[in-house]
Amino acid sequence: MQSFTHMDHRPPARRDWRVFWRLTRPHTLTAAFVPVCVGTVLALGETSIDWLLFAAMMIASLLIQAATNMFNEYYDYQRGLDSPESVGIGGAIVRDGLKPKTVLALAFGCLGLAMLIGIYICAESSWWLAVVGTICMAAGYFYTGGPVPIAYTPFGELAAGFFMGFVIILISFFIQTGYISGDAVLTAIPIAILVGAILLANNIRDLDGDREKGRKTLAILIGRDWAIRLLAAMFAVAFLWTAVLAVFQIVPFWALLALLSIPKAIAAARGFIGKTKPAEMMPAMKATAQTNTQFGFLLAIGLLFGQWL
Repeated sequence: MQSFTHMDHRPPARRDWRVFWRLTRPHTLTAAFVPVCVGTVLALGETSIDWLLFAAMMIASLLIQAATNMFNEYYDYQRGLDSPESVGIGGAIVRDGLKPKTVLALAFGCLGLAMLIGIYICAESSWWLAVVGTICMAAGYFYTGGPVPIAYTPFGELAAGFFMGFVIILISFFIQTGYISGDAVLTAIPIAILVGAILLANNIRDLDGDREKGRKTLAILIGRDWAIRLLAAMFAVAFLWTAVLAVFQIVPFWALLALLSIPKAIAAARGFIGKTKPAEMMPAMKATAQTNTQFGFLLAIGLLFGQWL
């Protein structure tokens, strides 16, 4: 009955393209874009790149991320978690008046397109990827869908980092090379950590509202202060891990370019300290996503330099 109450108070529907763009939550799409780039650059050190496969993987990953965000929008609305004042949401339903069923249809449409692209990727690489891809899409749905959404548990960061960071990098590497290397696995770990950090930052920002709505996120479980400390520790581990990989020549010395994103990580962690209102924490949330973007691109550039030089 909650959703009917919301429907009565939705504003008149808008069909501006910007409504649909915000619905994808573009600031989160870096979590899909960066892993594909890193996985492909890692493969470039092993073989020549099939750029059509790269484009297919990129589009499929972005579609799955966008669909996950739309499921989030739909199910959070259905459960009464979103309001016109909510920070960090697309707001397509509560602010722009889109029908919930339209948002849900768009989400399944994105998954359908990703599945079609996935068929091409499997045909060009391995049909075993159909199993992995299906699990990734299911994780996107069950992140906020289903009876026990992953996002409402302490395992949201782990799921996001594993599927959108670790797995996507390895798939991107595999479709180009036909195998998975130990070096690729080790190099994927800091990206997975930083993708998980984006979700932790989101949950720190939403901590009070999530607690009131009955969520049990990791940030709620350990408290705001310890969640901020954990965020800082995740940044530190990602940077230290990369430095160790360079020292042991698992990645080229040029990969240390990724450490140039440290100032943005510091700004992200500090930006949460002493803040309690979601709007006050938006700059820190944005800085966390930017850390992932900067780290990923700098790492990819460093890997390219190492291969060319």
